[in-house]
This record gives sequence, structure tokens and C-alpha cells, in this order.
Amino acid sequence: MEPFASEILWIVIFGFIIAFILAFAVGANDVANSYGTSVGSGVLTFKQACILATIFEISGSILLGYKVADTMRKGILDVSIYQNSEKMLMFGMLSALIGSAIWLLIATYFRLPVSTTHSIVGSTVGFSLVAHGTQGLHLTTLGSIVLSWFVSPLFSGLVSIMIYSLIQKLIIKSENPLNSGFIALPIIYGLTIFVNVLSVTLDGSKLLGMENIPIWLSFTISIIAMILVALIVQLLVVPWQRRKIQPLDGNDNISSKQPRDLESKHNGSVSTIATMNVSTISLSAPVIKQHDDTEENIERLFHFLQTLTAVFTSFAHGGNDVSNAIGPLIAIWMIYTEGNVLQKSESPIYLLLFGGVGMVIGLWILGKRVNDTIGKNITKITPINGFTVESSAAATVLLASKLGIPISSTHCIVGSVVFVGAIFGKKGQEKKSVDWSLFRSIIFAWLVTLPVAGAISAFTMWLFLLIT
Repeated sequence: MEPFASEILWIVIFGFIIAFILAFAVGANDVANSYGTSVGSGVLTFKQACILATIFEISGSILLGYKVADTMRKGILDVSIYQNSEKMLMFGMLSALIGSAIWLLIATYFRLPVSTTHSIVGSTVGFSLVAHGTQGLHLTTLGSIVLSWFVSPLFSGLVSIMIYSLIQKLIIKSENPLNSGFIALPIIYGLTIFVNVLSVTLDGSKLLGMENIPIWLSFTISIIAMILVALIVQLLVVPWQRRKIQPLDGNDNISSKQPRDLESKHNGSVSTIATMNVSTISLSAPVIKQHDDTEENIERLFHFLQTLTAVFTSFAHGGNDVSNAIGPLIAIWMIYTEGNVLQKSESPIYLLLFGGVGMVIGLWILGKRVNDTIGKNITKITPINGFTVESSAAATVLLASKLGIPISSTHCIVGSVVFVGAIFGKKGQEKKSVDWSLFRSIIFAWLVTLPVAGAISAFTMWLFLLIT
């Protein structure tokens, strides 16, 4: 096929339209994962979450998305079997876009957080089975992806337990929780920045000229950034937080000035009056509230940290999940511009940007539906467990992105939320720590995602082959 052949231009145009709809659906369903816990804990409003997502989802899609996009468009099936059948592969990729988009919009309507990775992989397998049966499917790559679907929520959940247990032991249950929190802040900030910088510089973006940075230099840059941030937090943030958070001390409620004044005026009745005043004030002193305030102040220490980890998760999500919307479109575009199915060029930055923009628009318009499911309905989210969920899920997703494995960020987030809620959540008198009924519905949606998206894609492919 000749490059830029006019007879396939309509497929390219249609592909761009459907890919944008799919990116919109990915944003409405999947981007909510990144900020659901921050909105649920009250650290961010939904509008603030959308603004941050606009910045960091797009940044992640550009800086990290190229590697997973290459896996999605060439790694799942052997495109060489479509040699001299370029139009059939373009129809297949178009079918994958349609199947995935329809299912994600249905799931979003019912407020169910499903895996966009499951959806696009299932759609790809669906059209491939119609076109060539099992021939050309990379079963090893497909197997590693399927395995990651089960490993990712388990691994992310276990990391969440480890992080929360450390916070609980070193801060929450220490002799002086608030002081321990102030000591830990620079360390937590530094480690968070270390992982972020390492993810960008290690085998990093060609757009920033980081693809050939040696490993030792990547670690050196990340360590320097970690130390600088830790020092800034220690010198500026911690003193500011100390001034902002004034823990209530019950002893401060009993003033020694009043009895002295009474003694100077009525020496004989000082004992009775002073005792009455001290007794009255002591009874009203909020001894229980002191404990509550201490716990609340510890939570406040994690407010900005949770925002930071939400940004971290959003950046990772943009790198991993933009491929779900744009991978098939990139394949269509490459066939159109190169005239063959081998797609030797790397994923174009402008198409990754196109996908990132589509995702954030979907979040702004429909994202609140699934956002509430993640952040409010499964379990009660606080700044501390929200920080735990986001940091563990983001670390899992970023690691997978660097390895080129398209895992499910949805599974990571939901897995962490359920693990933390089930083990550390506070059970009320009428409400369980985890809404297991909702979780069962989510699990069911996960199980049917691949076959349903695959069936829609297969049917669409059959129609294309029938009418052409």
C-alpha cells in the first residue's frame, strides 16, 4: 500500500473520532482513580482535582506513554501476518477502539470503575480472532498482561498495608504522634520525590533527551532531588506546619490567675471559691477532645502529602493508560503514513498529547460518577489512608510503565482501597469498614470487561469484513 493512500483516509478520520471518544471514556472512568481518594477525604475538591489532572495526566502521557503505547499496538499480536492486508489491520484497530469505547461508556454510566487495559486488550483479541483466529497472537505477552491483572491489586494492596503499618507504628501509635509526624515529614516527601524523579529520568522521555541517561546518573539526580526536597520541607514546611497546627492541651484550660486574684481580695473564702472554679473548669475540660484533636492534626499533616501522591498517581496514570485510548489509533496512523503494517516508527508525541487531552475532558464532564465510587462508597477515606493508597498504587503503575507492561491502574487503586479499608478501617455500629456488596459488583464488572469488549470488537470486525 502506498503511504497516504486516499482510499483509506476515511478509516483514519473515523479512527481519530472514535479514539477521542475512547480517550474521553478512559478519562471519565479511569482518571477518577487518580484523584478519587483525595476528593473522598476532602483534601481536594473535584474541580481542583480536574485542574491538577489536566496538567499531570497530559504530562505523563507525553513523557511516559510512548513505551506502553508501543506494547499495545505491536506487542499483543504479530502484525506481520497482516502484510499485504493493511486495510484489514486498520479495520481491526478501528474495531478495537469501538468495542472498548462502548463498554467503558456503559460502565461509567453505572458508576463502575473497570479496567481500560482489560477493555482494549480484550477488544484487540476480539478482532484478531475474527481476522486470523489465534494465529499471530503473542500468547507470552498476553499471558504476562493477564497475570498482571491479578498481581497488580494484590501487590498494590500489600504495599499499602506495609506503608500504613509503618505510619501507624512510627507516628500514630508513638508516644508523641504529632512530633513523630513532624520528624517523618521530610523523609516521606523526599522518598516520594525520589520515586517521581527516578521514573522520569530512568529510560526517560526522548522529548526531554533522557533516553540515554546512564542508570547511575538517573539515581544520582533522583537522590539529589530527594535530599533538596527533604531539606526544604525540614526548614520551611515543618516550621509552617508547627505554627499552623496548635494541639489542644487540656491543662491550658485551667488558669491559675483567677484563684490568685480571688485570694488577694477575699482571703477567707479563697479555698471555697478557688475549688469551685477549678472544679467547674476541670469538668468542662475536653480531655477526650484532646485525643481527637491530636488524631485530626496528624491527619492534617498528610493533607498536602496526599495531594502530592495524587499528582504522582495522575502522572503515572497518564503514562500507562493513554496507550489504551491511543495505541490502536497510532497503529492506524502509522499504516497510513508508512504504507505497511510493521510500524517501525515510535509513537508520535502529538498523538499521545491528543489522547491526554481527550482523557482530561472526559474527567471534567463525567468523571465525578466513578470518582465518588472510588473515594466515598467503597470505604471511608482519610488523608493518611488516602496517601497510602495513592502512593502504593502509583509506585506499582510506574514500575509497570517502565517495564512496558500495561497493567490496570483501576485494579491497583481498588485493591489498595479494599486492603486498607478491610484491615485498618474503623467499623461503625451500622456500617462495615468496606462495602462488600459494591466490591462484588466491581469484581463482576472486572470479570466481564474482557469478554464483553472483545465480543463488541469481534462483531464490529465481522461487519467491516462483511461490507467491504
